[in-house]
Amino acid sequence: MGMDGWMHREMGMDGWMHREMGPVVTREIKKNQVSDHLPSRRPDLLLAAACATSWSSYHTACVKYIIADAPLKRRAPKVCDVWQKQLALGGERTSGAEVRSQNVMAAVAVANVVKSSLGPVGLDKMLVDDIGDVTVTNDGATILQLLEVEHPAGKVLVELAQLQDQEVGDGTTSVVVVAAELLKFAEQLVKDGVHPTSIISGYRLACKEAVKYIQENMSLATEELGREAIINAAKTSMSSKIIGSESDFFASIVVDAMNAVKRVTSKGKAKYNVKSVNVLKAHGGRASESRLVDGYALNCTIASQAMPKHIANAKIACLDMNLHKARMKLGVNVVLSDPEKLEAIRQREADITKEQIGKIIASGANVVLTSQGIDDLCLKYFVEANIMAVRRVAKEDLKRIARASGATIVMSLANLEGEETFEESNLGFAEAVTQEPVCDDELIIVHKPKAKSAASIILRGANIFMLDEMERAIHDALSVVKRVLESKQIVPGGGAVEAALSVFLENFATSLSSREQLAIAEFARALLVIPKTLAVNAACDATELVSRLRAFHNASQTDKSKESHKWIGLDLMGNGVRDNVNAGVVEPAMSKVKSIKFATEAAISVLRIDDYIKITPNQEGGGNDYHSAVQSGAIQG
Repeated sequence: MGMDGWMHREMGMDGWMHREMGPVVTREIKKNQVSDHLPSRRPDLLLAAACATSWSSYHTACVKYIIADAPLKRRAPKVCDVWQKQLALGGERTSGAEVRSQNVMAAVAVANVVKSSLGPVGLDKMLVDDIGDVTVTNDGATILQLLEVEHPAGKVLVELAQLQDQEVGDGTTSVVVVAAELLKFAEQLVKDGVHPTSIISGYRLACKEAVKYIQENMSLATEELGREAIINAAKTSMSSKIIGSESDFFASIVVDAMNAVKRVTSKGKAKYNVKSVNVLKAHGGRASESRLVDGYALNCTIASQAMPKHIANAKIACLDMNLHKARMKLGVNVVLSDPEKLEAIRQREADITKEQIGKIIASGANVVLTSQGIDDLCLKYFVEANIMAVRRVAKEDLKRIARASGATIVMSLANLEGEETFEESNLGFAEAVTQEPVCDDELIIVHKPKAKSAASIILRGANIFMLDEMERAIHDALSVVKRVLESKQIVPGGGAVEAALSVFLENFATSLSSREQLAIAEFARALLVIPKTLAVNAACDATELVSRLRAFHNASQTDKSKESHKWIGLDLMGNGVRDNVNAGVVEPAMSKVKSIKFATEAAISVLRIDDYIKITPNQEGGGNDYHSAVQSGAIQG
């Protein structure tokens, strides 16, 4: 039986081939006359094909034969390749230059979204999600987090921005732009015949040398510059945000807030926790009406207006439990023969509640904070005892107040013996707890807790979009100040570090005689994307400014008398260059180091990919073969 005839008669050769295998396979089969060889050389294949219950099982028989038959494999290499891809993987496969080009294209597309928001005059993005919520921001991590990026290589850059945000807090846009540029130049090198492994080793070497150069030549110790350097680092972080015009005011608030939450570890190192600074938003008023509170601010109010609004020498009880009238547990039935005893049961329930509240009052507590509810009966007892009670406190806030005041969060009054007690040792202490009016609302403020210092920033703004963006700007500035205070190292901003590294790495590349030379030279070129983008976003002549910047840094590295030129960076407002250390444009050294490391690792991880396999999802209705039909009940077996 001829194979062509059998296929036409049993399965429909042209339709089946075009539908399942594609025109490429059909063309190769006809050209190489594979079907003429199958039946004559392997009669058992015809039996396997005739018994096939799906096209995939027919594939299996064909591929086994073609791979085993060397002359036939040489005559039909393309058929073998296409069949093997579809047979073994059950999905789509892209290899080599094509997949690398797709990955680079996806990474560059993601970087282009945030590129225009880089720098002190970067533009904002308006993002609207699927339920209509609007976000207006120029924070790189926020923009990428809200984008629904589907391409795997694009997701690498989104995760890269989030990593930079967690580790440093600032520089999220820069790290994505640099990573995309490194990939773009690496792809060009691959097209020119350089192997990806050589590029990867070159990038690693360039990254190592760049980090070493920053630490040895571009860093300044903050001890020499004092508080002014820390404030300048905060102002530089805010310069590209919505509060850039008020950066002097907010920078001072941020530095004071971080100094307020300073703690010293057992090894004598100072640590600053950004989460210890609570940021609250209040509608109305100008941004300059924002203020720093020496204590912890809560977005809550007292449970009853009959309670005092100011408690001095506060003893704080932190509860994670409901304060309500005692009730029988669900499923418990009480059967009474005497109706008069019903009132006694109700009275006993009220007495149990009174005893519980009495134990809290007896401990000396004059402020009660609970993460759950307080009913009217309990409020009555608190009002009579002149105690301030606050309900529905967020658990995160409750934990922070307990940590700051030295309180213990109590989840139940029952002790190990089964009795109900409330120990005085569970209380926390603060200088005062007050309720203060802010805008149209009121806030509870815990002033000067005794165990650990705390700080809160109350932001004022015109609308919710502005307040959200102000909160993101304050978070970035707090993170920058934390890194400066802990590492005590700063570097000049305005593209100075990138320009210096570009000149240094170009000279370093020429000193190598290995294949990595090309990759290091491209790494140096890629770093220039930061000063170029800064100049473009500021509507300046990027080519001229970057050329002047490189000339200054080249002079600083070749002429000892001009070493001070290494601090020179871009002056985007004046459309020129200047000494950015004297101008107060500085950044944490850690921000630059981490940015280069993360960008290099992300670029390398994408560059290593040379095969993209997308598995085809299974159909919900099952296959079209005999066994699936029997299982689904479509036919009777």
